[in-house]
Amino acid sequence: MQLSCQFIFWVVLFSLFPSLYSLPLPLPLPLLPTNNISLYGNALFRNNGISLTQETTCLPSSSLADIGRAFYVFPIRFLDLKTGAASSFSSHFSFSIIPNPLCPFGDGIVFLITSNADSFSFSNGYMGLPNPNPQGQDSFLAVEFDTSFNPSLGDINGNHIALDVNSVVSLASIDVLSKGFDLKSGRRIRVWIEYRDSAKLIQIWVSYSQTKPPSPILVAQIDLSKDFQEYMHVGFSASNGPGSAMHMVDQWRFKTFTAYQPSMNPMDAIEQGYCFMCSPDSDPDPEDLFNSIPEDQTHNHKTSHKSKLKLKLKLGTMGVALVCLIISVAIVTAILAVVCYFMIMRKKRRVGRRRKRSQTGLLQMNNVPTRLSLAEIKSATLGFHRNRIVGEGASAVVYKGSLPSGEAVAVKRFDQSNQKEFVRNPFTTEFATMVGCLKHKHLVQLQGWCCEGSELVLVYEYLPNGSLDRLLHRNSESAIFLSWSLRLNIVLGVASALAYLHEECARQIIHRDVKTCNIMLDDEFNAKLGDFGLAEVYEHNCASREATIPAGTIGYLAPEYVYCGVPTVKTDVYSFGVVVLELATGKRPVAEDGTVLVDWVWDLWVQNKLIEAADPRLSGRYNVLEMERLLIVGLSCVHPNHEKRPMVKEAARMIRGEAPLPLLPPMRPTVMIRSNVFADSQDIFNFDGDRTPTADDSGWFSPRSHFSRA
Repeated sequence: MQLSCQFIFWVVLFSLFPSLYSLPLPLPLPLLPTNNISLYGNALFRNNGISLTQETTCLPSSSLADIGRAFYVFPIRFLDLKTGAASSFSSHFSFSIIPNPLCPFGDGIVFLITSNADSFSFSNGYMGLPNPNPQGQDSFLAVEFDTSFNPSLGDINGNHIALDVNSVVSLASIDVLSKGFDLKSGRRIRVWIEYRDSAKLIQIWVSYSQTKPPSPILVAQIDLSKDFQEYMHVGFSASNGPGSAMHMVDQWRFKTFTAYQPSMNPMDAIEQGYCFMCSPDSDPDPEDLFNSIPEDQTHNHKTSHKSKLKLKLKLGTMGVALVCLIISVAIVTAILAVVCYFMIMRKKRRVGRRRKRSQTGLLQMNNVPTRLSLAEIKSATLGFHRNRIVGEGASAVVYKGSLPSGEAVAVKRFDQSNQKEFVRNPFTTEFATMVGCLKHKHLVQLQGWCCEGSELVLVYEYLPNGSLDRLLHRNSESAIFLSWSLRLNIVLGVASALAYLHEECARQIIHRDVKTCNIMLDDEFNAKLGDFGLAEVYEHNCASREATIPAGTIGYLAPEYVYCGVPTVKTDVYSFGVVVLELATGKRPVAEDGTVLVDWVWDLWVQNKLIEAADPRLSGRYNVLEMERLLIVGLSCVHPNHEKRPMVKEAARMIRGEAPLPLLPPMRPTVMIRSNVFADSQDIFNFDGDRTPTADDSGWFSPRSHFSRA
């Protein structure tokens, strides 16, 4: 990764040897904070920070809002016009909103990146954001910390964080009270904002402490290369509207980065100190206070800002000037020595922490899961406290745990109370399967286990974004929305995992329970398949497979598996096809009104209206050809005839456009299946619409998804 533009500045009002301000120094001094920041409106420097608005008497609604803004004096380069790529960036700052107890709250404060620093609105609730521009020449990105409730602007309440792009109507928002934060408390709140252009993802963290939380409070998918101009201004804006409050900002740090080079190992980039995700320190680095401005930021701006670097001369003799010069050089040399010392010590501490994590981490170098004691498990989960529960299933409860090293893990505790002797133990099956051969980047990795007394526990890596089911079908509980590019990436990740299980493992593994609940997402929304409690392991090319009692989830089960009870790779393909249709349509396998997803998509195909199956929440923000391709591949995977279904690896090639799409029949196909489970049954089932069953149909079925019985 190459660093194209990096500037770090802190809004900390300090006086370093005041007498230096009047010395005639021939060497250029770095810009002090008061010269780094341009103030607009009612903003002023106060109490080691910037007060964007002032505490005033309550204004009538017709009065102009109390508005203040603060911007870094130089515009920052955010867009490479040759490649069209936007720079990634990170920002860390703290702010507080101090209320006036005699007045209602003001509008709030925003972190703002805008192409026009002079454009702002006096409208209530706008927080000084730019006026709408009908010509579309100006653009802006704003992170709101909104303390007013204006339904006409789409606000969810009067205490929320939101993301705006070229409009005061928010793209995404989150109620911070529900997350344990109160913007109106007057407390100092620390914020981390990070945008990664390679993933087109912006993430926001909030904390009362100096420690960055493990999970962001707001995540949104956005492509800023389509909205940003080459140079943008960075800063803050706030307004009071009819209310009154002081909006204070301090300790501001900002960096921009170019995109990653594909040839560079991301871990190497972390060690070099150029990692986009590196958390800023809670206090300013000594070297940050004296960083010079990069050349590409000062291009064409040097002349207009020369006056800011000039120092007044108060000493008139050359002899005194020479003495002052020597003193200044000595002071600068001492400062550089201190900076180098702190840099060396910080690097040593970082190396020491990495070494300690490698020694105390749960995963050993050979990736063999570690056996843990029950005491260690209880310590990690606070005695299996209910507040630590992150998931519950039929046979196990999953807790979020924390190891002494600080590593977060998922602790799966199996329930032994309802186990029958004739039922296979899910713990034994899952443990044997995972330890056997499963090491793949799209499989949830087993890190430890415990078998002590009556407790059976498996410890997995913790995936902060939870299950695909939660984000796809319970989006009202989360500020995260899965964009089209993320959905395609998730489909291909699941396909890669299944292809590994079916064709690349030493032994063939049939998962038997592929569904959105068992697909987990890491911090970058990469899919990882988990829960192998129902898995079957076979030798490759095994011809004889016994029929079992069908197990799995209704809506994901292949028809031949339900009737015959024999799991194959093609039964996993069917379940995968249902997941594909879920991601494309946003619908559950079986809706609350009983509508079966597979039936519904087949009906649209027959009516030549397949594209109408696309998830309406995407609002058309997808490639139509990619959507049609995904729906057709999904239907081919849920074909009633298992022989017509592709292998998962072939399905992935179709989704990527590397292989031709299958030819689907114009009408929904029906297939006759001989049942092993019900071979001795005298009942006659009709699964073929109006066709009357004959004597030869006994024990044969033409399945439909809802499995209705005549």
